[in-house]
Amino acid sequence: MRADVRQVADGAYLVHGSSTNWVILTEGDAVTLIDTGYPGDRELVLDSLAAVGSSPQAVAAVLITHAHNDHLGSAEYFRAVHGVPVYLHEAEVPHARRDFLHQVSIGQVLRNGWRPGVLPWAAHALRVGGAARVPVTAPEPFPAAGPLDLPGRPVPVHTPGHTHGHAAFHLPRAGAVVSGDALVSGHPVSRVRGPQMLPAMFHHERARALASLDVLARLDADVLLPGHGPVHRGPIGQAVRRARDHAL
Repeated sequence: MRADVRQVADGAYLVHGSSTNWVILTEGDAVTLIDTGYPGDRELVLDSLAAVGSSPQAVAAVLITHAHNDHLGSAEYFRAVHGVPVYLHEAEVPHARRDFLHQVSIGQVLRNGWRPGVLPWAAHALRVGGAARVPVTAPEPFPAAGPLDLPGRPVPVHTPGHTHGHAAFHLPRAGAVVSGDALVSGHPVSRVRGPQMLPAMFHHERARALASLDVLARLDADVLLPGHGPVHRGPIGQAVRRARDHAL
């Protein structure tokens, strides 16, 4: 299986993994990797770097939107094997260390097993490491406020609710937002197409997740690069309104 790599702007690529996306930002020979898929997606992550003419050695930093297994999967690999720093919002750092785990439980999944798509999604998640223990030994908070001195100049934006320290990344140069799980455009357990919130069972605090949509709506962007689903083009404010309509 080859990685599905889509160029969405100059130096910006959305990669579709087994059921989670990650983003590659390139600048010269250096790369910023945002999220890393499930543990079982590692070969796809490496393949996606090769597809854009890069390698693990060229990754300047791994940025993590939030520390769920389907986004954190290979972060420790890059840190331990290639010496790549792993950055998250300060509130998400202990989550990445696995001081605690705020992730949908097997019990929650089973209680929602009657919903279309839930059991096939859960079976896949287990196959690719969704329940594995994948802590990052030495995660770090973002080194500065505002644009990070990394390829693509991503700007962290705190969007709590899905987890305490969930962060999106504004890419002003590309006119895009990497939204993680704060705002998606599809998911295997959803029958909705287009901008939407994930089902309630996935959010640690759904009310805060709803409030974080307003933070995203204020960003100047017309390309949405979600943690799940295809790229969505159009003003981010309109995407947020669609998501709120579906959430009601």
